[in-house]
Amino acid sequence: MEHEILLTTPTYGGDAMGRLEDGRAVFVPFGLPGERVRIRLTEEKRGFARGELVEILEASPYRIIPRCKHFGVCGGCHYQNLPYEAQLKAKKEILRDQLTRIGRVENPPVQDTVASPSPWNYRNHVQFHITKEGKLGYVGAGTSFAKGLLPITECHLPEEAINSLWPQLELEPDTNIERISIRVEKENDLMLILESDSPESPELEIEAEISVAHVFEENAVVIAGNNHLMIPILGRDFRVSTVSFFQVNTPMAEKMVQHLLTCLPVSLSGTLLDVYCGVGLFSAFLAPKCERVIGIESSPSACEDFAVNLDEFDNVELYEGLAEEVIPYFEAKPEIVLVDPPRAGLEKRVVDGILELRPRFMAYVSCDPSTLARDSKRLIEGGYKLKQVTPFDLFPQTYHIESISLFEQ
Repeated sequence: MEHEILLTTPTYGGDAMGRLEDGRAVFVPFGLPGERVRIRLTEEKRGFARGELVEILEASPYRIIPRCKHFGVCGGCHYQNLPYEAQLKAKKEILRDQLTRIGRVENPPVQDTVASPSPWNYRNHVQFHITKEGKLGYVGAGTSFAKGLLPITECHLPEEAINSLWPQLELEPDTNIERISIRVEKENDLMLILESDSPESPELEIEAEISVAHVFEENAVVIAGNNHLMIPILGRDFRVSTVSFFQVNTPMAEKMVQHLLTCLPVSLSGTLLDVYCGVGLFSAFLAPKCERVIGIESSPSACEDFAVNLDEFDNVELYEGLAEEVIPYFEAKPEIVLVDPPRAGLEKRVVDGILELRPRFMAYVSCDPSTLARDSKRLIEGGYKLKQVTPFDLFPQTYHIESISLFEQ
């Protein structure tokens, strides 16, 4: 059954929201606020529904022609039909909405979204899925016309060095390789990562002089070249091993570091606790400004990289373990706590542990506005004030929103 509705609101996840005749909210991918559209329902729940665009009856004046021919079918991008300045405003609005609605934060202090220097070809790391035919692709947008994996012939998000390689890759049908990742480092050197569930390394013929690794169950076996890359941030090189996490937008990672250096009241007589510290991106720049920096990280690979990247500092310590298992037994009293959790946000034990430590100041690096909003509510109930929230557009053309929130007692 089809419905004619008016789309009114951008929502987290990339959809635009409207209302059905019975008042239920309906979420529509690739629609824009202000558009009158005809939709077909794809999912119905008691309180809401999801739909797909059948026809745009009245287009938004902001609607533009997408750059990529796969847009609307591929699930990788959500905003190619919207000018970049409008994307930045939409992300600020969505972040405010999440903090207000989920976090119950009254008039949240959300700043303007910090723009990416380039809204295209910005990713230093991209992951492809493999179709049964051995083609590289992405997960489809999930509507009735694009389910499963979508083989692609173009993508405008990876850096140019990555885009020069992936179209050359050819795999046998029904290969045991499940995913392929490509990462690029400072001299445009490339690393190809083959992911599978089998410990048997796949056979691969490739003429390019690149590093190649096979990853299974978090184990990385080097087939050719190095087991790590060197990624420069603000003139400092960071070792990043095959399975270690690192921000995918290098210029924006630099902007986030500069923001923290400007906003955090670090002191040469103070202690900073860096939770989910990864390979040490933030600690490396904050260590010279603190008396003591203590990192917590659960990934063995990232811990090894952290040790290399911060080897020059005598005032840095590292605990390898889950944050929720380390913080409750933590004895140091940091003045500042910096957290950069995964998409799921902070476990309750982590929040409770931070409230026990009572740092004077806290910075929360978030990649998911909904879990940030949930955790902000807990921190505010625990006695903290949300002083500032700054969104950073690490992922142009997509719905993803990175942000840094500052809390103070």
